[in-house]
Amino acid sequence: MKKTKTTELAAKLKISRSRALEAVIKAQLIAAVAKIAKKNGLTHELLAERSGLPRSAVTGILAGSMQKVTINRVLRLVEAAGLVAEVKVKEAA
Repeated sequence: MKKTKTTELAAKLKISRSRALEAVIKAQLIAAVAKIAKKNGLTHELLAERSGLPRSAVTGILAGSMQKVTINRVLRLVEAAGLVAEVKVKEAA
């Protein structure tokens, strides 16, 4: 099997590759939300209102706290920021 960044992360953290991939995807989505929020002046309060999440949860997620951060919550933030997430799947090498 070809070594990927996700495989290396999984090995370092001693977690499954699927959990490592989930963490990478969440981090990428959160970074995109933070970038567009800063660019467009979207406050945590506004993102909370649009996403239906508590403001404290939005603040925590955007600050990098991954505790209790489900992919559903991240996708709600993505939508609240006016973004669309896409998934690309390809055959393993």
